[in-house]
Amino acid sequence: MVERRLTALIAGWDGSLQWRYAHLANAAALLWEETEGISWLGFYLTDRETGKLILGPFQGKVACTEIPIGKGVCGKAAELKKAILVPDVHAFEGHIVCDDASLSELVVPLIDPRGEVVGVLDIDSPLKGRFTTEDRRRFERYAKRISQALWS
Repeated sequence: MVERRLTALIAGWDGSLQWRYAHLANAAALLWEETEGISWLGFYLTDRETGKLILGPFQGKVACTEIPIGKGVCGKAAELKKAILVPDVHAFEGHIVCDDASLSELVVPLIDPRGEVVGVLDIDSPLKGRFTTEDRRRFERYAKRISQALWS
């Protein structure tokens, strides 16, 4: 049901940056509502000129505005082009603290049809070990739908 609602929310992108942000904002709101035990969910978008991920639409507390690609969980997921599930953020070398209460994290890259990372979907939880392999698979499906709809 969530995947169907997500697909409907992001359908009809006209190619404009404003509409992309509108669709990402709605996607963040939907996934936030449908995911229990989290404190933050949102997008960081790739700025190729600076080599950084820049804060995009999100739900939750105030967040870091930029993250260098290759740094922290978000930057590492972008660099490796693969999802990273971190049961305990304090055990992740180089973790960037945006919220002291965050204990676990799941980051999934958004990859466009050319294979380029255009951003990441980042989810934080105040619960250690909150995310499962099934969560990772589910959010990978969501990220793929979002990427295909908004970067095609």
